[in-house]
Amino acid sequence: MATNDDTTTPLAGIRAWLFDLDGVLTPTAEVHMRAWSRLFTPFLEEHGALPYSDDDYFAYIDGKPRYDGVRSLLESRGITLPDGDASDSPDAPTVAGLGNRKNAAFNETLASEGVVAYPASVAFLDEVQRRGDAVAVVSSSKNAPLVLRAAGLADRFTVVIDGQVATDLGIPGKPSPATYEHAASVLGIPTQQSAVIEDAESGVEAGAAGDFGVVIGVDRGVGRDTLDRLGADLVVDELDELIPLLPQNGEPV
Repeated sequence: MATNDDTTTPLAGIRAWLFDLDGVLTPTAEVHMRAWSRLFTPFLEEHGALPYSDDDYFAYIDGKPRYDGVRSLLESRGITLPDGDASDSPDAPTVAGLGNRKNAAFNETLASEGVVAYPASVAFLDEVQRRGDAVAVVSSSKNAPLVLRAAGLADRFTVVIDGQVATDLGIPGKPSPATYEHAASVLGIPTQQSAVIEDAESGVEAGAAGDFGVVIGVDRGVGRDTLDRLGADLVVDELDELIPLLPQNGEPV
């Protein structure tokens, strides 16, 4: 692909890159999928509901704060549980209890299997940081710092807006754009000069709902057509596909 100048590339003017974590920088989305399946497969069988499938993960859970994902899946099956609160035991018959049970399964899987960042994503991260662009992680997961450390990426990001930060600050989670907007604000970069990079339906919706310079969808299973329909300006299979699209004039930014 030919190199681009600042007038031809769709990434012109971008000074900050706001990365989702699971499925964008690391393949932990697969760990999350297995943990959700471990939770909901027996739970739905016990309640005589339609069986759980990976399609349910993409439709109701992916990219959302943990308890919101539980609520969405339960609503899809017509099941109502009390919310409970974050201190609930994983065995508690509440939304929070189920969410805490899933989190325990995730942590067990991560501890036993570890995680390696996507090489293509690291190559893109290397390039934008070499250019002097700002970067942040914006994740619905409260496990983001743990995952970043496990993947050897913790020292690459001084700004991490995760589910715990959102809860502490009272910021609504995806598909609201608020966590991405907060990340741009902390970086000191206008949203119009910031790029949202997402693989989840709710995350792409969050980017499209805000005034961001570009929304980039990474197809890890949702499907290119779906990401495009939900508001992605560009859709790629791997982030290093974006490197030739970076402006070549006047770098670093």
